[in-house]
Amino acid sequence: MADAPKKDTQGNINATAVPAHGKPDRPGGMAIRLAPVNNSDQLVVANYTVLNISPGMVFVDFGFLEPGMLAALPRVAKEGGKLPERLNGKLAVRVAMGYDAVANLHQQLGRMLAGLSEVSEKGRKGGG
Repeated sequence: MADAPKKDTQGNINATAVPAHGKPDRPGGMAIRLAPVNNSDQLVVANYTVLNISPGMVFVDFGFLEPGMLAALPRVAKEGGKLPERLNGKLAVRVAMGYDAVANLHQQLGRMLAGLSEVSEKGRKGGG
């Protein structure tokens, strides 16, 4: 499973970028350090995403919907209640990415999900 980005003692985030072709996008295993700017190293909580595609760019909106309200929706639907026509949430952050960065993200998410699936499967089998 891929390692999560780690912060060094100066608060920089060390990440490993791997593009869609699966090979590191840097010569000879060179590490990439992302230095935080303003509050960019502060966590943003999101439980909802939306993609908006435009020529050359993809906008990824990360939002937050109240978990209690989300949990209540299936119950209301099961009981035959009226579901809201619209849910109001908060835009946590919008990220604009080129297609190559989206492909890179897809590759990394695929590896992470495969690793999580492998760990989950080992847990179900009682292995370690």
